[in-house]
Amino acid sequence: MRPPVLEVIGLTVEFATDRGPLRAVDGVSFRVGAGETLAVVGESGCGKSVTSLAIMGLLPPGTRLGGAVRLLGEELLGQPGRAWQGRRGRDLAMIFQEPMTSLNPAFTAGEQVAEALRLHEGLAPRAAMDRAVEMLARVRIPEAARRARQYPHQLSGGMRQRVMIAMALACRPRLLIADEPTTALDVTVQAQILALLDELKRETGTAVVLITHDLGVVADHADRVAVMYAGRIAETAPADTLFARPEHPYTVGLLGAVPAIEGGAGRLASIEGTVPDLRRPPPGCRFAPRCPFAGRDCEAQPPLAEVGAGHAAACWRAPLDRMLAA
Repeated sequence: MRPPVLEVIGLTVEFATDRGPLRAVDGVSFRVGAGETLAVVGESGCGKSVTSLAIMGLLPPGTRLGGAVRLLGEELLGQPGRAWQGRRGRDLAMIFQEPMTSLNPAFTAGEQVAEALRLHEGLAPRAAMDRAVEMLARVRIPEAARRARQYPHQLSGGMRQRVMIAMALACRPRLLIADEPTTALDVTVQAQILALLDELKRETGTAVVLITHDLGVVADHADRVAVMYAGRIAETAPADTLFARPEHPYTVGLLGAVPAIEGGAGRLASIEGTVPDLRRPPPGCRFAPRCPFAGRDCEAQPPLAEVGAGHAAACWRAPLDRMLAA
């Protein structure tokens, strides 16, 4: 087995607030190999984006970090700011949710793509701009040379997202994090963007971490899935396995809330209750207050234990078929 491009081991992220410490990520572990897409899913506030920002070294000063984040075997946590600047854009890159706020309005699309090439590959300005135009064409921006001279406000939402992808992939990073990369795009443009990411991943062998709450996107584009709930990993499995045989009650609830194309207009399933306050989380399993299978043993935190080949769930009741048959 080849060593992973990215290995996250027991990652914790804690913020100081005026109401006490808030541990937004609590012991998260996963790994991603070359040419593989790992989808990290869960509802808003579960820690998906905080995890990605920790991997990128973009959390604010004063954030308490624990565990390990290794890129090609090298530890990233604890590195000085200059080391991070040398890695971001070259070895690891990120596509953010909203390109209009992520792109600099004072520079053209071409200038922003060329900046990474000048910084990390030492290209002269003219050579960097030529390469930037090539990258814009590669991400299917029509009339790339003309668009390279335009500013973000002159581009459509789909084009701005393609500029972000061109920036992220300009230096062929080993790891790409895509945080809700198709937010606010119409379904046609969304499909084009995701297909483009798949194509570029196959061409370059880049490892991809796809942060999303859209299970349809996961089904079509992910190789493996990590389901997060209240700062922890609830379940991880190959994508096909997760959809065919979910083993954590939270995953079952998420899948039950997805509308089916066939089968009529029946009432969607819902997960009762609310997400816990991470300043005062419940003891043991954080899903227990909302879980129909919870018992007294759920007052102890369940480990993320193997329930099948490449399939693990943090639930004392897994595998669930025993409970459902009872």
